[in-house]
Amino acid sequence: MDKEKFKLWRKKMGFSQIEAAKALGISRLSVQNYERGMRLEDGRPVRIPHPVALACAAIAAGLKPYGD
Repeated sequence: MDKEKFKLWRKKMGFSQIEAAKALGISRLSVQNYERGMRLEDGRPVRIPHPVALACAAIAAGLKPYGD
């Protein structure tokens, strides 16, 4: 998943950055970094981890966390 697809996912879900962070169990800063494709702190490139991409797909498919 690249930064454009991540941002498109968030918008399709109707999530703000804060809502996306809560849904994914990550920080708002991580969401911002993923959408930029780099870390704000030092400008280093950042990739969206595979588990985050899988969580995006699960949320888009309407799946609930395992055990809920």
